[in-house]
Parts: sequence; C-alpha cells; structure tokens
Amino acid sequence: MGITYFKRYRMEIELRLIPADAPALPADYALLAWSEQMIPLHADAKFRCFCDEMDASVFPCLGSRAGCKRLMTEIAARDGFLPSATWLVQHWPEENRRPEICGTIQGVAESGGYGAIQNVGIAPEHRGRGLGAILVWQSLQGFKQAGLSRVFLEVTAQNTPAVRLYQRIGFRKTKTVYKASEVAYA
Repeated sequence: MGITYFKRYRMEIELRLIPADAPALPADYALLAWSEQMIPLHADAKFRCFCDEMDASVFPCLGSRAGCKRLMTEIAARDGFLPSATWLVQHWPEENRRPEICGTIQGVAESGGYGAIQNVGIAPEHRGRGLGAILVWQSLQGFKQAGLSRVFLEVTAQNTPAVRLYQRIGFRKTKTVYKASEVAYA
C-alpha cells in the first residue's frame, strides 16, 4: 500500500448564469425526484457509475455497494441536504419494460450561501446521451429554488469528459486541490 495524490479541480458557477431552458431528455429516460425510499437506488447507481472509475481509487467507498449505501445515507442525513437538488435518471428500454436507474446526483447547501453538488454519475453504457448535463441542470434548478446563488463541485482533473461537461454548462475552475488516497501497488 502507498499514498497517491489525485489532482482535483474545484469548479463554481453563479446560478444567474445557467440557461433557462432545460436540456432535452431522450424519450426513453425519465428524471426521478428525491424521496428517502430511494437511498438504495441512489447507492446502486453510484456503485454502477463509479466502481470501475478512477474516483473509486480517490474515494474507496465508491468501489463497493456497501460503501455507496453508507455514503448516500450520510449525504441524506446532512443538515444542508437539498432534496430539490437530488435526482435520479431512469431508463425504460423498449425491448425490456423493466426500468433501470442509470444516473444520480445529490445537492447540499453549505455555509456562506453555496450549494455543493455531490457525485454526478452516469452508468457507462448510458454516457454520451447528454444525461450528465440534464442531471446537473436539474440539480442547479433545485439550488436556485432553495435561494442559493453559487454552486461548486469537485472533479478529478484526469476526468476530462466531466471537466469539459462542467465547463460547457458554465462552471469555472476556481482552485486546484490534491486528495491523498491510499492505493495498492501492483
């Protein structure tokens, strides 16, 4: 075992700058608003979205179903947890009428009037359809409804597609941070 440092960007957006119109949701997808009964669905989506990604090395809890459930339970219990900024994406495939959860996002109100986006994730087989932009836009609307004016998130610098997505939406890098993580050497 050894310590590795992961470069991460803090990115921020002023809510007055977000587009008024929602991005179009593909026909076979739906957004699901928060309810406490959905903690297991958020946890399962987190696991599917992050278990094979670099973020599971940065945050080991994302690499197991139990860790994702613990994390989701902790986020939902926080004082500033914002149900209005917490969403799931559900897919209804035509060939199989059984829906699946394929995306997740959570929002928390922080001190100083900031909102914090937690764990934007889209399952690998659903990426490239604009679902991440839709989730972020929907979450930003929830922060706006809560009366917040700025929102931030952190993203691992090597996750270039996510960094580009956030920049397209209007987020700007405001700080570079380094996250120490224990990793196994091969």
